[in-house]
Amino acid sequence: MFNQVKDLFSKSKKGIGIEIAPERINIAQLRKQGQGYKLTTLYSHEIPEGIFQGGQIAEPPELAELVKTAITESKIKAERVATAVPMREAVIRIIPIPAELDDRELRDMVLNHEAGLYLPYPREEVDLDYQKLGFFVDEDGIEKVQVLLVATRKEVTDIYLDIFEQVGVQLDVLEINSFAMIRTIREQLRQFAPQEAAVLVDIEFDSTEIAIIVDGVPQFSRTVPIGTFQLQSALSRAMNLPTSRNTELLQGMTIPNTPVDGMRTGATGINPGMAALLRVLGELADELRRSIDFYLNQSDNLEVAQLLLAGPGGGIGQLDEFFTQRLSLPTTQVDPVAALSLEIDRDIPSVQRPGLGTVLGLGLREV
Repeated sequence: MFNQVKDLFSKSKKGIGIEIAPERINIAQLRKQGQGYKLTTLYSHEIPEGIFQGGQIAEPPELAELVKTAITESKIKAERVATAVPMREAVIRIIPIPAELDDRELRDMVLNHEAGLYLPYPREEVDLDYQKLGFFVDEDGIEKVQVLLVATRKEVTDIYLDIFEQVGVQLDVLEINSFAMIRTIREQLRQFAPQEAAVLVDIEFDSTEIAIIVDGVPQFSRTVPIGTFQLQSALSRAMNLPTSRNTELLQGMTIPNTPVDGMRTGATGINPGMAALLRVLGELADELRRSIDFYLNQSDNLEVAQLLLAGPGGGIGQLDEFFTQRLSLPTTQVDPVAALSLEIDRDIPSVQRPGLGTVLGLGLREV
């Protein structure tokens, strides 16, 4: 453990995974069963308006009480917890380090020398962790090792540490939510070749987190301020309905198969609510295209093989077909239950499954 970042890459003992999002707390507990896993507990607790502001925790004491209530209502007896901070709160970089350094020298080089060159904040204001990746030979013929560097501001990690101290459980793991998602779908990611990138599109409540993944490692990340709340708000306004944090209306929608030209001109022949929803989805698609083009322009001999839709908005009916048509890229909706061959006692609707990737990935840390 380096400073307060809690063992981002280590294994841990049995506990629970808790995902804290602006609109909900998700709790998952898994256990090993044969060659796979069984989901023993899955629980969700609503977070009211005001606890989060601008995507950040504004009322830590109130949130701690909500987490405590959620754990009690889930009826889980656990003293250890894995949780995650949003990707937008993290700095993720892949840096080259001379390969001849031993582990102690590498640690000193990364944490005390190299890290400061890649951080937008002073070194003393962040918590850091790192993981060695593969070796390579640079253009000067020098063998180096790639190191994945992860940093969050201390003021962010301290909030999470304080929350779980108030709850009365031990915070075992504090990682980045996209890392938890990648753990959940790692078998799916292994199907891609080294020169093929997968784009993880995590549509959350008030934002979409985009991560371009190569060889199971996020190489590029960006947060776009369009999430399920913005999608449903556009839908509600067009239908003269009150705006609500509850996105059940959105979850029940199915995106029509509309020609690309029709989507861009508005000549879709559909109701005003769906037209408004398609406009916002079109904006999200445009931001996705910009992110992909930006990354590809900096990368040699790399192609995007697939878009992976995740998060609470990732399961909207036929959203995969919308992005396939709009971006001319194969798109699929993530199914964490199938990806983990997870045994479950009750059916989980397909529209809800993409939203479970992070909490199940956190739960895996505690198996």
